[in-house]
Amino acid sequence: MAILDRTDEGAIARLTLDSPGNLNALSDAMLAELQAALAGLAADPKIRVVTLSGTGKAFCAGHDLKEMQQGRQAEDGGRAYFADLFARCTAVMTAIRNLPQPVIAAPHGIATAAGCQLVASCDMAVAAHGTRFGVNGVNIGLFCSTPMVALSRNIPRKQAFEMLTTGQFIDTARALDLGLINRAVPEDDLQAETMQLAETVASKLGSAVRVGKRAFYEQLEMGLDDAYAHTGAVMVENMLDRDTDEGINAFLGKRSPDWTQ
Repeated sequence: MAILDRTDEGAIARLTLDSPGNLNALSDAMLAELQAALAGLAADPKIRVVTLSGTGKAFCAGHDLKEMQQGRQAEDGGRAYFADLFARCTAVMTAIRNLPQPVIAAPHGIATAAGCQLVASCDMAVAAHGTRFGVNGVNIGLFCSTPMVALSRNIPRKQAFEMLTTGQFIDTARALDLGLINRAVPEDDLQAETMQLAETVASKLGSAVRVGKRAFYEQLEMGLDDAYAHTGAVMVENMLDRDTDEGINAFLGKRSPDWTQ
């Protein structure tokens, strides 16, 4: 039985975590499914935007703690398993960032620990009212060090550190204020609002958005001068794209563009 569902609606791929029995935890099986799905999407030129949601009561409750405890039964106490687990989880999070298409998370219920990391790793997020976000591993003695990487790149450092060291949850109003999510909507409207945002992005020139997503993250890691030099070069290549030329001519001619991509 599949625990990750993919449904395509035009140029939008909807990924749904479908393991409600363990609150869509990032089990070994779920991580494998996500990695395979993301690899497939990266090679799919028809898809321009990806959404990520979950079934049941929660978006994602983080790692599967029962599975992790079973890993301790190995002769090394679980060292090799844990190292491999966190490496596989990191590979999924970085695959989202490196995916050519923008990814929009649509959390509801709870997004905790690696589940919160999943939201923070996506390019945008539309959350249902009442969703709670937390990096609460510290409450059971496990500091959320890998979730910290994505979280601290989304929200101010002092607020991130407070969440990490207190294990306290924040609500959608606070998450919106801090910049962890783009908007909060009634849960009944979550799918429609997420799809509306996805459709808006999908209506743009796909090649331009793909180039722009890559450049967005590249320039964030650079100093100011290097960032301008890099993005200037990116814009030159973008301008030389046949479809960009067509888009500008269409705008000047007050008509719809005839894009090939």
